[in-house]
Amino acid sequence: MGNQKQKTVKVPHTYVIVFFVVLLAAILTFLVPVGYFETKDVTYIHQGEEQTKTVLIPESFQLVTDEDGNPVKEGTSLFEAGGGVGFLNYVFEGLVSGSKWGSAVGVVAFILIIGGAFGIIMRTRAIEEGILSVIDKTKGKEVLIIPIMFILFSLGGAVFGMGEEAIAFAMILVPLVVALGYDAITGVMITYVATQIGFATSWMNPFGVAIAQGVSDIPVLSGAPFRMTMWAIFTLIGLIYTWKYASSIRKDPTKSLSYETDHHFRDDFKLTDIKVNFKLGHGLVLATVLLGVAWIIWGVVEHAYYIPEIASQFFTIGLVAGIIGVLFKLNDMKLDDIAEGFIQGAKDLLPAALVVGMAKGIVLILGGDSPDMPSVLNTVLYGAGQLIGNFPAELSAWFMLVFQSVFNFFVVSGSGQAALTMPLMAPLADIAGVTRQVAVLAFQLGDGLTNLIVPTSAALMGTLGVARIDWGTWFRFMIKFQILLFIVASVFVIVASFIGYS
Repeated sequence: MGNQKQKTVKVPHTYVIVFFVVLLAAILTFLVPVGYFETKDVTYIHQGEEQTKTVLIPESFQLVTDEDGNPVKEGTSLFEAGGGVGFLNYVFEGLVSGSKWGSAVGVVAFILIIGGAFGIIMRTRAIEEGILSVIDKTKGKEVLIIPIMFILFSLGGAVFGMGEEAIAFAMILVPLVVALGYDAITGVMITYVATQIGFATSWMNPFGVAIAQGVSDIPVLSGAPFRMTMWAIFTLIGLIYTWKYASSIRKDPTKSLSYETDHHFRDDFKLTDIKVNFKLGHGLVLATVLLGVAWIIWGVVEHAYYIPEIASQFFTIGLVAGIIGVLFKLNDMKLDDIAEGFIQGAKDLLPAALVVGMAKGIVLILGGDSPDMPSVLNTVLYGAGQLIGNFPAELSAWFMLVFQSVFNFFVVSGSGQAALTMPLMAPLADIAGVTRQVAVLAFQLGDGLTNLIVPTSAALMGTLGVARIDWGTWFRFMIKFQILLFIVASVFVIVASFIGYS
């Protein structure tokens, strides 16, 4: 048995995996011609307000041709000067691409600021003392944390599209579940994984299903009963899977793939002799975090707060917690410790922030994700769309799910993927005899569920970063569950197509 363990194939580091995907993307640029779509603005009503989204016009696709009428294959150069995108430019150009509203530069800043804010909070030791207090007061009932948290986070994903926010919650809950005898993987399951199951099966997610339905010209938030049933079933499956896994790890923690890296959290808690030293200052810090999270949820739900606002809210939470720590001398904190805590917290999440930029480099190598700019990605999108329209209805619906799942590797943003793919999928659904509601269902399941495993997901990499889990380790654990989710998603899409879900 010992020899078998030694022969286990080690999954390469995340950076290595991304590098080879970039290399593959660069090779594709020599094989696939570039194309583009014309675009238009569409409007739809969501929660009583008119929303506008720029989308592609499916029938407008054109390949770029040279003077002789031959399709142009641009190819990727080894290096580009003047801010261009070459193979060796992918890290820098990926990191500085986009805007403060999204990938990559906005998400990178978001991850670093959240890390810094929680670095300050951790410096006060309020989280540790709070966890020890919870453990001391809930002996015999610790197992309840798994179902309660999983359901709450799944609801968060379903109701207001919770995603990146899970990074912050993982900072609190991962140490707690490790202290309770589980592992960091369990912590990621009850936070980020739960949010994405909710996100993928939502009946009202404003960043996914609402936009996809609006773009597809069907009533926004229609078809809710079917999706609510789907959410309940997927959440139950995720909960049972997580509970069974967590129970096995608690019996034998060494079975965990994250056992070695969990020492980072395990060393903070000596459960054989818990000495709770919970003070008023610790309570005020935790109250600040709780009120801050409530402020964030209110902002997202009522005012559609996104990356810039949420990052500033977390910074405020960290700053107030640091001031409380200094005033109450928590962990002997001084003013400089606020800065030191912020630096350490940001440093801990730097690897996760870097991979966001590297992953964005894949899309840039393929020409970017703008529908009206010539790119390999547009050609692939159009070709896949034409292929899907040639199958029988149920099979077309399933291939839509497959396509959305694969495409999510390149465009992780739910709203971005909806704007790119749904204008193409909606009319193709009409041709294939599939309702547009089913096309939206295939989109949301393909988009949301693959967020659980693709290394291009900023929220996933951020959560894994705070849990000290390498993506390769996560892939080894997650792949079986991912296959299970895909099978269940396939069943829902095929059944929806068969019953004419609309």
